[in-house]
Amino acid sequence: MNNKAHIFAVALSSLVVACVEELAIETLDNVGEQQALVVEAVLTDELITQKVYLSRSSFRLDLETDTVYNPIVPLGRGPRDSVDMEGGATVRVLGENGIEFNFTEGEEGTYLSNQPFTLKMGVDYTLEIVTSNGREYVSDPLSVQGKSQLTNVYAEKAVSDTGVEGVAIYLDSEPTQGNPKNYRYTYEETYKIIAPYWQENDFELTDYDPTTTPFPTYNLEIVPREIQNRICFNTVFSSTIDQISTVGTGAGIQRHMVRFIGKENFIISHRYSILVKQQVQSADAYSFYETLKSFSQSENVFSQVQPGALKANVRRVDGAEENVLGYVEAVTVSERRLFFDYEDFFPGEELPPYAFGFNCNFQTSPLFTVRGCPQGVLDRVDLGLITYYAPYDESLVPLATCIGPYVFVPRLCGDCTLLGDNVEPDFWIE
Repeated sequence: MNNKAHIFAVALSSLVVACVEELAIETLDNVGEQQALVVEAVLTDELITQKVYLSRSSFRLDLETDTVYNPIVPLGRGPRDSVDMEGGATVRVLGENGIEFNFTEGEEGTYLSNQPFTLKMGVDYTLEIVTSNGREYVSDPLSVQGKSQLTNVYAEKAVSDTGVEGVAIYLDSEPTQGNPKNYRYTYEETYKIIAPYWQENDFELTDYDPTTTPFPTYNLEIVPREIQNRICFNTVFSSTIDQISTVGTGAGIQRHMVRFIGKENFIISHRYSILVKQQVQSADAYSFYETLKSFSQSENVFSQVQPGALKANVRRVDGAEENVLGYVEAVTVSERRLFFDYEDFFPGEELPPYAFGFNCNFQTSPLFTVRGCPQGVLDRVDLGLITYYAPYDESLVPLATCIGPYVFVPRLCGDCTLLGDNVEPDFWIE
């Protein structure tokens, strides 16, 4: 199952994940004319600006993107072009101790706490929402269940269950307060990218008019690059549900693998970093995500054996029956970052193929696009498809039959900004 299909299945499954009463998947097409309110929030014990995301489920099924709430993708991130954000709401968090935290809308549908705050052990909280149409919603009581500290995140050379050699990333954790039993793990991985055929100079095309006859007018120069695009960094967020329960098995967690990376994966070619995040959950939240995971692992959410409906924890204040999607959590968080290089585990070995095996062969072609030859240099430069490598050199393109004045490579191979950001992250350490 490819990644897009996986995201689509998860997004569809989430249509049934939250309701005042249990909503079976068969009712998917009968939710009524009003699009369901989607509430997403993970409130934490970190002293941060807390966030609540509100949107409306959409009946527009876009196979290429996350159609509705997708709790596998970190909140507020990822493609959301088929989601109708819910603006104009009033949002607040109330503690049973009388404390109140108000939120203000930033980007449409994103509500930010007016000041940073942290959830306290032993206090029940509720999330209250009043939408622009005057409807009031409230979450079930939320409380943090305990604290546990990530004591170690480490990598080891390993072989996967399918026989692939690579690097396994493990964690150890120990409880520090309360009675933590249920855990969910996410990560953010950042990797360094070096364009293998980057050159200090590149094409600059100006005054190009392909409509003039008999030949296009143009001004093509080889000029020094003005933008640093040899070294970049890309950050990717985990996209799976990874949970552990220690109920009946002891207090701590040892050698839990959060990530396996095959040695041929180019993301570890130069330098790699992973930020592992541990959330201590409630038993209800653990059960919610375990059931959601069973949906997302199905090849076809409509043909699977129904594992049962999921019950949400947000409802109408007036008791009216209304399907509300999403889930609100209260968690404690511990995180730890790890760096390593390819050389640390595979010293002296050839680096993995660049960009997952993208073809970076040298090419040449005439300036103009002519019949019987590949697309001309001018058209390719105009479309941003190539970067300059060298003047024509037969030794670089010995099999070329349509020769031009330059040797060039696909832009991906000489410009890393197609794969990442050319600004080094603040946390990066060489």
